[in-house]
Amino acid sequence: MSATRTPALATGPTAPPDDLPRVAAFRQALGVDALVDVHTHFMPERVLTKVWAYFDAAGPLVGRPWPIAYREEEQRRLDILRGYGVSAFTSLLYPHRPGMARWLNDWAADFAARTPDCLHSATFFAEPEAAEDVRRALAQGARVFKCHVQVGGFDPNDPWLDPVWGLLADSGVPVVTHCGSGPAPGAFTGPAPIAALLARHPRLRLVVAHLGMPEYEEFLTLAERHAGVMLDTTMAFTPFVESEAPFPRTALPRLAALGDRILLGTDFPNIPYAYADALTSLEATGLGREWLRAVCRDNGVRVFGL
Repeated sequence: MSATRTPALATGPTAPPDDLPRVAAFRQALGVDALVDVHTHFMPERVLTKVWAYFDAAGPLVGRPWPIAYREEEQRRLDILRGYGVSAFTSLLYPHRPGMARWLNDWAADFAARTPDCLHSATFFAEPEAAEDVRRALAQGARVFKCHVQVGGFDPNDPWLDPVWGLLADSGVPVVTHCGSGPAPGAFTGPAPIAALLARHPRLRLVVAHLGMPEYEEFLTLAERHAGVMLDTTMAFTPFVESEAPFPRTALPRLAALGDRILLGTDFPNIPYAYADALTSLEATGLGREWLRAVCRDNGVRVFGL
C-alpha cells in the first residue's frame, strides 16, 4: 500500500483557493515564522478513504454536510502545511473497533520516521491488548496519543484502559482526546467521564480537543482544576461551528486566563473551509496578539520540547 497514491474520491471540493498570503499575513502580524498544529490527521490510505467517505455521507457522528477542503494526496497535503509555515504537526489516528490500534501505530511510526516535522503520534482502543499497545508505541518513540471517545464508542474509564492512563500519566506524553459531545454526542462523551478519569489519574496531560465543544465551560472548569489539562482550538470560533455550537462570549476571560494551556488545532485536512479561516477565527476572539502567539506557537513548542 503506497501512502502517496491519491485515495479514491467521491464528491466534494479539492483544496480551497490559495490562502498562503492570508496565513503568511497572520504569522507576520504575530511576529512568528512558524506555527505548531497539534490536531492534524495523516492516515493509511485505505483508512483515510473510509474517513472521507463517512464525511461525504454525513454519517451519524457528523450529522451535517461536511465537504473535505483538502482532498489531496499525501505529499500535496504535507506541502500545503509546510507552505503555511507549520513547523510541527501530528498524524492523529483513531481505531473504531478492536484490533486496529497496533497496526495504526506501526503505520504512524513509519510515517514519523519519514516525516521529521511530524510529532510521532499513536492511539489505543478499549481492549485487553491496550496496555501492551501503548507500551509498544511509547517504546517506538510516540510523543502524542489520540483518544477518540466518540468514534471508539468506549468509556474512558473502561477497566482495560486503567493501566493505559497510568502509563501515559507516568510518561507525561500528552493525549489529544475527543471527549466533548460535538458534532454529535456519543455514549460516553461529555465532561462527566473525563472528570471521573482525572479523579483517578490527576497527573494526566490531557488535551481536550475542540475546546470540549459544545460543553466548553464544563471542560474549562476541568482545566482550571487540573494543571495537566490543556485544550486545543480545533474548529472553534469558525462560522461552520459557531452556527450550531457557539462558544459563550462570557467565557472568553476564562479562555484568556488559561492562555498557557491552549494549543492550536485545526483538523487539517478534514475541514470544510480554508486553513486561514481557522486562524482568523481565533484572531476574531479579540484575545490579543500575545494570547494568539502562545496558542499558535509557543505553547506547542514548550509542551513538545521543540
